[in-house]
Amino acid sequence: MRHLMNPLDFSVEELDKLFDLANRMEADPARYAHACEGKKLATCFYEPSTRTRLSFEAAMLNLGGQVLGFSDAASSSASKGESVSDTIRVISCYADICAMRHPKEGAPMVAAERSGIPVINAGDGGHQHPTQTLTDLLTIRSLKGRLGGFTIGLCGDLKFGRTVHSLINALIRYSDIRFIFISPPELKVPDYITDMLTEKDIAYEEVIRLEDCMPDLDLLYMTRVQRERFFNEEDYVRLKDFYILDKAKLSAAKDDLLVLHPLPRVNEISVEVDDDPRAVYFKQAKYGVYVRMALILTLLGIEE
Repeated sequence: MRHLMNPLDFSVEELDKLFDLANRMEADPARYAHACEGKKLATCFYEPSTRTRLSFEAAMLNLGGQVLGFSDAASSSASKGESVSDTIRVISCYADICAMRHPKEGAPMVAAERSGIPVINAGDGGHQHPTQTLTDLLTIRSLKGRLGGFTIGLCGDLKFGRTVHSLINALIRYSDIRFIFISPPELKVPDYITDMLTEKDIAYEEVIRLEDCMPDLDLLYMTRVQRERFFNEEDYVRLKDFYILDKAKLSAAKDDLLVLHPLPRVNEISVEVDDDPRAVYFKQAKYGVYVRMALILTLLGIEE
């Protein structure tokens, strides 16, 4: 039995196979419409989510399986004090695979240690969000045709953004990648990440103004400033609109730039950008369904 806690749980070769499967599912969804018939996915979401929870549910339904679970800790026995370990033991009696989101770092790992079914980390605090990273990698590979050989700018909340941390850790396994970190000093990427990049001799730079690096970018990964990660409202209000990507800023970018965003967005990408062919964040959300379909099939050990 295998779990997914971290994007690095899969080797580069295994990821290639996973992404190839996801692309086949995109090209011929009917072929997989009954692949998980008789199987159940439990979605245990202790923290609010729209895209991640619904894309997991859509993925299982697209495969012909069924879905059960909860979308709020208050509607589960956690509100009565039940531990994650006990919850997953019970869920193992009802479902074949589980996707878990939790505000506490490491909670899905605790669940995996006690589980009788595969567990997928659907986000744990500010720590990891591996299926979002798989979505990001699939989007880049499908639209750029490669993973590697580009300059990527990561913009916004680089301190608390688990999607950013996961993506950096995943991308360093590919060759010829240069990172540009775009953030205010208060939200800069953690030192452990820049220390790791220095140790591995991977090129990076840190800037404050998005305009200063826009012409250099092949990919721009925008993120929102997350209110739920702040300890006080004053800091959040001061930083929440620090970056707003609009048509004027985008005019300096390459014609083949890709603009990604894990969503939800607040104000950091103006709606006027949505019609630009370089804006691919809604395509990215769709790729999230295909990669989760491929992941469910892989972890359940179901042959095509």
